[in-house]
Parts: sequence; C-alpha cells; structure tokens
Amino acid sequence: MPGAVHRVVVLALDGVIPFELSLASRLFGVATDPDGRPLYEVVTCSPDGKPVRTAADFSIAVEHDAAVLAQADTVVIPASQEFAEISGPDTLPRRAAEAMALIRPETRIAGICITTFLLAAVGLLDGRAAATHWHHSDRFRRLFPEVELAPDVLFVDSGRVLTSAGAAAGIDLILHLIRSDHGSAVANHVARRCVVPPQREGGQAQYVERPVPHSSDAGTSRTRAWALDRLHEPLQLADLADHAGMSRRTFTRRFRAEVGLSPGQWLTQQRVDLARHLLESSDLPVNRIAERVGFGTGASLRQHLNTAIGVPPGVYRRTFQG
Repeated sequence: MPGAVHRVVVLALDGVIPFELSLASRLFGVATDPDGRPLYEVVTCSPDGKPVRTAADFSIAVEHDAAVLAQADTVVIPASQEFAEISGPDTLPRRAAEAMALIRPETRIAGICITTFLLAAVGLLDGRAAATHWHHSDRFRRLFPEVELAPDVLFVDSGRVLTSAGAAAGIDLILHLIRSDHGSAVANHVARRCVVPPQREGGQAQYVERPVPHSSDAGTSRTRAWALDRLHEPLQLADLADHAGMSRRTFTRRFRAEVGLSPGQWLTQQRVDLARHLLESSDLPVNRIAERVGFGTGASLRQHLNTAIGVPPGVYRRTFQG
C-alpha cells in the first residue's frame, strides 16, 4: 500500500525572486514512485493568501494563506530581495515573522539563498552550520556570529534546517532532499527530467568575484578527492592533514570553511552515501559493503545508516534497490 504523500509548502513573501519560487513545484512535482504516483504534494502560500509582489515586474497569485504551514512536512522558503535588509529579530518583516511562527517544531525547513538571514533572525540557525550567497557572507557573519557560516559550499544540511547558497544552489538543495527521502534513483530521475546535473562538483567559491587560491596550493579539494579513492582504508585526521601538507589544526579549519563539516563528519557522510549507492545498485552482502566503504563491519554500517537516515541496510535495500 503506498505511503502518505509528503506535503511541501512554499512560503512566498513580498519581494520573492520568481526563479527560486518555482524550484520546489518543478523539482518535487516530478518525483514519482515506480508506479508513477507523486511522492510530494506542493502548495504555495502567502501570509494572507493574497497576491505576492515579486522582485520582477509582476505579482503572483497564490491559492493558500499561511495557515497551511501548520500542516507542512517540509517548508521551502525562496529568497526575497527584502531579506538582505534583515539585521536581526527587530528588523524582521512582520508578516514573515507571523508566518514563521505557524511552522511546527518538527517540520523540515529549507531556505534558498539569502533566506538564511530570515532563518538566522528567528533563531533557527543558532549553533548550526549554514550557507548563504557569497556576496552577502561577510555581512551575515558580522550580524549572526552564533551561526557557523560555510561560505564556499552549495548547501548545508543541518538536520531540521537546510540552507543553500545562490539561486541555482536551490536546485542542488532540493535534489538533496529528494535523495535523502527516496534515494538516488528517484533524485536522478528528477534531475534528468529537469535537465540538470544530479550532483554538482565543487562549491560556490568558483563563482566568487575575487581571486581564490588554487585548491592544490591552499585548499582541501585535492585531499578530498584522494580520500574518496580510499574510503575503504582507516583514514584518520593525521592522514588527511599529512596529504594536504598542513598541520591538523590548519587543515581542520580550512576543511570546515570549504565544506561546512569537520573532516570526520565529511568522511562518515561520504561512506554513508557510498553505502547507500551500493545497497541500491548491487547485490553485495552488507558485510562486504561495510568493508568497501570503510565501516569495517556490518554492525558498524547498520549503526551509521540508522543514525543518518533512520533505517537499517536491509530495509533501505528493499525500499530503494532498482
């Protein structure tokens, strides 16, 4: 029997950027199960259900008011040009603050681009890592020092709250949500339908309008690529730092700035992602997959997979194996 459809509510606020407003309905809207049934229901609301003024030369009519936020499984908030003016709780647009208060504590929230300012101002990012558009990162860091800004990544998954960099990074973020919910096969199908890459390499540093050092000189991307070829090995922080030619402290600082995670967190994430891929695409026994991805034993793989996505390997394989 098919499960309940996941409800996504898009909150459109005055000054919304039309491109970002369209992403949730376009991407979630083409995600289906093997029988072609929709996996998501996407509805769009404004605070009062009235037309929303956009950042372009037109307004958009919506069908719902903010009351639907209380029934959302996921809330997506596209950027508004007005969010760049937020400097703290006292500068929040009143209607935005009232709408945010309707979201349930357990609801997942995805903010695109400078929506990070809104999420930080209402306190949802305190003590969390986050991403925002590189053009606004210095100002964001000054205003919200309690948020761990990852300036060079396309998006950050901090659990309940996820944030992306610029507009197109919203695509990367939503594909990540679909992949987390339903596996890589569904996310890849959505990407193909929308003619976008399933996963983009690199972060937003490549788009910054300032000279950036080559990764081989000062960054950690070369070491990350090296580690990805050796996930089956018992890699330690010292191994990564030695490969990069840095002290452990310097390597950890630069790694976190570039990736938004500690080296250990990133390694675990890569191993979980590879394990998921192998569970979906192969018939290898769980113990063999655990060895291939560097978790060593099936018990360790089960623990990490349960922590990451809440299900053991066998259940995941039965659900997502093509």
